[in-house]
Amino acid sequence: MRKLILPYLLFMLTYSLSAQMVSHSSWQYSTKKIGNDEAELIFKASIDQGWHLYGQYFGDGGPIRLEFSFEDSPAYQKVGKVLEFPKATEVMDEIFKIKVQYFTGTATFVQKIKIRSPKPFSIKGSLAGQVCLEDGACMMVNEDFEFKLPGATVAAVVQAPAKTIEPSKTSEIEKLVKADTIRTSAKTEPIKSVALKAADKPEKTAGNSSLLWFFWFSFLAGLLAILTPCVFPMIPMTVSFFMHGGKNKTKARFEALFYGISIVFIYTVIGTLVAFTLGPSFANFLSTHWLPNIFFFLIFLFFAASFFGMFEIVLPSWMVNKADQQVDKGGIGGPFFMAFTLVLVSFSCTGPIVGAVLVQSAGGEFLKPIVGMLGFSLAFALPFTLFAFFPSWLSSLPKSGGWLNSVKVVLGFLELALGLKFLSMADLTYHWHILDREVFLAFWIVIFFLMGVYLLGKLKFAHDDEVKFVSVPRLILAICTFSFVIYMIPGMWGAPLKGLAGYIPPMTTQDFDISQIVRENNSGNTSVAKDELCDVPRYNDFLHLPHGINGYFDWDQAIACAKTKKKPVFVDFTGHGCANCRKMEENVWVDPRVLSRLKADFIVVSLYVDDKTALPENEWITTTEGKVKKTLGAKYSYIQETRFRANSQPQYLIIDADGNQLVAPKFFDLDKDKFVEFLDNGIAEFKKREQK
Repeated sequence: MRKLILPYLLFMLTYSLSAQMVSHSSWQYSTKKIGNDEAELIFKASIDQGWHLYGQYFGDGGPIRLEFSFEDSPAYQKVGKVLEFPKATEVMDEIFKIKVQYFTGTATFVQKIKIRSPKPFSIKGSLAGQVCLEDGACMMVNEDFEFKLPGATVAAVVQAPAKTIEPSKTSEIEKLVKADTIRTSAKTEPIKSVALKAADKPEKTAGNSSLLWFFWFSFLAGLLAILTPCVFPMIPMTVSFFMHGGKNKTKARFEALFYGISIVFIYTVIGTLVAFTLGPSFANFLSTHWLPNIFFFLIFLFFAASFFGMFEIVLPSWMVNKADQQVDKGGIGGPFFMAFTLVLVSFSCTGPIVGAVLVQSAGGEFLKPIVGMLGFSLAFALPFTLFAFFPSWLSSLPKSGGWLNSVKVVLGFLELALGLKFLSMADLTYHWHILDREVFLAFWIVIFFLMGVYLLGKLKFAHDDEVKFVSVPRLILAICTFSFVIYMIPGMWGAPLKGLAGYIPPMTTQDFDISQIVRENNSGNTSVAKDELCDVPRYNDFLHLPHGINGYFDWDQAIACAKTKKKPVFVDFTGHGCANCRKMEENVWVDPRVLSRLKADFIVVSLYVDDKTALPENEWITTTEGKVKKTLGAKYSYIQETRFRANSQPQYLIIDADGNQLVAPKFFDLDKDKFVEFLDNGIAEFKKREQK
């Protein structure tokens, strides 16, 4: 069967990316004395344009509500609850199916207190909440505050006995985790000097730069789509459509411009539909579950086979014919349906490329599929529009020929290599050990070696023309391909391959690692270092730390050992599918300064938030919404979200044995000096508290 039908394939694809939590709101604090023994604590929030801050008073089961926590003190007593000004906007949240309240622009929160101390005193505490965009992208808000107040008059103090403040609400994680090693913010000492500095806030620009990078990636994909045999020959045909019939230049150019806009519109609508139909709620499922990853792997194999000439992917003929009939009606609808016909007819070549863009775009981000399709369609529409504007340029176009099929075959090799990434994701998450690092590299080495051989004309497919000589562009591309192959070969024996960190399986899956063998022989130790750890780590039969670091993968074990060793805990929230985590390990952790500190000064614990290992029933967690967390990853993902106010990886924390954070958390940042400073600050703060 030479032709297969694949309708509506483009609406099924999305995938994930990582980002850390930062605030999109700023806070100002002030006090107002309203009597001899009464005052108001005033919190004023300025919320970034396009973002909204969720309020305090709406039902459970929805977004994270704003919460104020005050340190206990006999010097004052809270009067009533925290008031909100102006009145919060109330809407029905379509995702959580409950009514929620939020603020935009500015908002003021006021807590009235009764002063019980005749002397000046301070009120310390923290606030936590969530700011979100309309598209569902959210960031956490975490602020520490301190108010300094004068004492009340002696008469006011005598009139009423001192009372202690009502206890702040404890976070739900204390109720859910049976081990008593996690302390709630209401019980811990307030975190000192943990306000994120500008250097610790890459997400302010990371999100935008990530979208910008993806736009250019999609734009390049659009340019590649033009150089396929289904599309390239249609350029002169399209130009002749706008020039025939004695049309004047002005009318022809207007129609050409409308034609290009129509192409952009059609593809952007596809991206918008993907954003609406497969939004944030599917992100974790699509990125970690074996079923969608195996599906994406098979889809990419299907695309590669099509590009290799095994069959053609076409849409139903009635759909193409219907669009073609509308072109003949002329008017402004003519260019639009001409564009629609181009999209349908070229689907055989553009479908796999568009599918790859949409698969790479997802991860639950609303904007990314739209940005991806916008970039792709702009590049795709550009030559058609330009040549319609300037038809004389057609004479400079190269003639159609076998080189177009060569482009298609090269894209097939790339699709094949990309498809393995999805199989690897499922393999890592479920510990199948099908595609360990050296096996994955072996596949890539063979794929790209064959691609280089093909470029030199030594490998032919059924539809290829004979390569009588190698052109300069083919030779340059072949040299680049073989150089990439040579770069990967040392990885079979444990070379770090930092340039591919995050794209290939981690070093911990490597069966034969020369550097590890040398390291173990030099230390005379081939198992867990008993002098560094308190006991054998749980899950160490399938979870491993990089670069010979000895550590844990279980929170309770790490905390218990920290108490015994009297060391701070380095918490690494990570994931099998976290590309940025691997980049940090291969580029930052490997630095001798970082490595020496992690090995000597900390108890290291890596918590995998996407691991599918089943927990024993006595370790299950039931959330306030009644959902049961039965896997290792689900448990630590819940702890990260509820206790540490983040849901993306990597996130690095330094805590003491009571679960108190010592310094501000650290996120993805390849600056080694800043990471060393982060570790040193944590060590210094730990020693300071130990002395107290």
